[in-house]
Amino acid sequence: MQCDVAECENGAGVRLHVPWAESRSVCPAHARVLAQQDGVVAEPLEGAGEHWP
Repeated sequence: MQCDVAECENGAGVRLHVPWAESRSVCPAHARVLAQQDGVVAEPLEGAGEHWP
């Protein structure tokens, strides 16, 4: 599964639950930034360990 961020070619490793939008699957690099927003919950995806640094 690919990262949901436009133009990112990395594999998704985290599911972000965003209260004001749909949940997204993103790479760990984007998750670090996006999960810092209030209300966003980051959940590691099962079986996606190869996408973690």
